[in-house]
Amino acid sequence: MKRRELFSHSALIGAAAIASVGIPARASAQAASSNDSTLDRVRKTGILRMGVIVGQAPYFTKNLTDGTWSGACLSMANDIAKKLNAKVETVETTWGNQILDLQSNKIDLAFAVNPTPERALMVDFATPILVHSFTAVTRKGFAKPETWNDLNKPEVRISVDMGSAHELIARRYAPNATILSFKTRDEAVLAVATGRADCNVVLAILALPMLKKNPALAEIAIPRPILTLPTNIAVRLDGDKRWRDFLSVWADYNRSMAQTREWFLQGLAELDVKESDIPPEVQF
Repeated sequence: MKRRELFSHSALIGAAAIASVGIPARASAQAASSNDSTLDRVRKTGILRMGVIVGQAPYFTKNLTDGTWSGACLSMANDIAKKLNAKVETVETTWGNQILDLQSNKIDLAFAVNPTPERALMVDFATPILVHSFTAVTRKGFAKPETWNDLNKPEVRISVDMGSAHELIARRYAPNATILSFKTRDEAVLAVATGRADCNVVLAILALPMLKKNPALAEIAIPRPILTLPTNIAVRLDGDKRWRDFLSVWADYNRSMAQTREWFLQGLAELDVKESDIPPEVQF
């Protein structure tokens, strides 16, 4: 009887010991899986998750009928995914939330992010996909500004979308102007179209569809000094830099081959903007 009890007791101890070894092993395997780099995860799952934003053509264009997405950034994401034998999965976000979505591992990359020192503390950046100029889109009857000093007058009313790089540039280079801040870019454009503002400071790639869509607007000006802003792909901060480095090489290659320009021309064409509609001074 004692021998049987001793055997049972030993068997229980042995089972517990095996279990105690197995639990950390399983936990370690799970941790290793969750700690995979972004590049490894995309290759393993065959899914590339990208952030998409409503109302931001030609970067992102949502078909409200069937919910599908198109635009320049979708074309770029599909090209990246193709090279990794993956498919694109869209995750709807906003300009304000996309950095948080990267940090919380909801998306693998965010397109059209302007790098700043503050953002570089939170996410990493591949090299620019595009470098384009700040413009002033004027109302009809307003003299085309040649320099930022032409706008830097109290009687000049400049509309901007609140909290944007457009507002930052307007306040930096035309501090004496009357700056009108609006919650959305559409509201800022409407202010010019209705004569409540004289011009809207906006990046060139966004100015082109604005002019096509709003016949009440006059023209695009690129005031001197010419101010440019890089547009990059943002990724999660990761000890494994292969994902960022791959995207940098991809961005440099396609920009140098003018393929990136072609993708943006295709995105603009969806908005009925033809290459012939683009003023020669507007480069991207």
